[in-house]
Amino acid sequence: MSGLGAFKKYTDSLEETDQLMPVLFIGHGSPMNGIEDNQFSLRWERLGREIPQPKAVLVVSAHWLTRGTHITAMEKPQTIHDFGGFPQALFDVQYPAPGDPNMAIETRSLIKSVSVGLDHDWGLDHGAWTVVRRMYPKADIPVLQLSIDFSKPAEYHYNLGKELMELRKKGVLIIGSGNMVHNLRMIDWQNMHTDNYGYDWAVEMHHLFKEKIRSGDHRALINYQKLSPAAQLAVPTPDHYYPLMYILALQNKQEEPVFFNDKLVAGSLNMTSVRFG
Repeated sequence: MSGLGAFKKYTDSLEETDQLMPVLFIGHGSPMNGIEDNQFSLRWERLGREIPQPKAVLVVSAHWLTRGTHITAMEKPQTIHDFGGFPQALFDVQYPAPGDPNMAIETRSLIKSVSVGLDHDWGLDHGAWTVVRRMYPKADIPVLQLSIDFSKPAEYHYNLGKELMELRKKGVLIIGSGNMVHNLRMIDWQNMHTDNYGYDWAVEMHHLFKEKIRSGDHRALINYQKLSPAAQLAVPTPDHYYPLMYILALQNKQEEPVFFNDKLVAGSLNMTSVRFG
């Protein structure tokens, strides 16, 4: 950005439209979904063809946890391989989507409740690139990430999400990337490939979360620990759950949820994803 005049020209180019851009919560699951053709990754590919072409993508990923809230503001975000024990082919993947420093500044200006830092070190972690590269394989759409302040409760993230509504009006696709049911310590490796397999507590929370999303009971979802004792097993830590808060906050009252990839995996995970708009 060369100056205030250039920034004004940029913001003027982001004209509001009559149609809100959809918002997505995506259960991203294993990093291998980024390179394998399976029921989940192929659905992400179709999704990229079904929704309007976005001007930019903003991802709230379970894998960028910070103190304070930050947004990537570099021109060329790196592809981060934040995992271990996977085939070399996964580490070889590069997703060279551009960043958008002006969009980062625009987003920061929309958030009034907290000071947002402009980050030049992070990039795109696997919660972002494994999904977005399947949706937009040409890597020609700017992709940014908004971090999760892990010191804050669910309601903080829900309220922060509301401040991003203006981006929906300007053609930005906002994705929350995590998993509603996510307990890695209790994975049943012997049933990794058993279709729609979940422990009783995972099945209970899988249905409870969907029931509350259908009814629009965001208060119950913010206070998810009170839904059932099973919530402690389904969400032992909230990192993969918090991205859902941003997407619920961006739901328009007239929008019905559309679920997809609605499966349990390996006993203690689910891939359930939801679209609004």
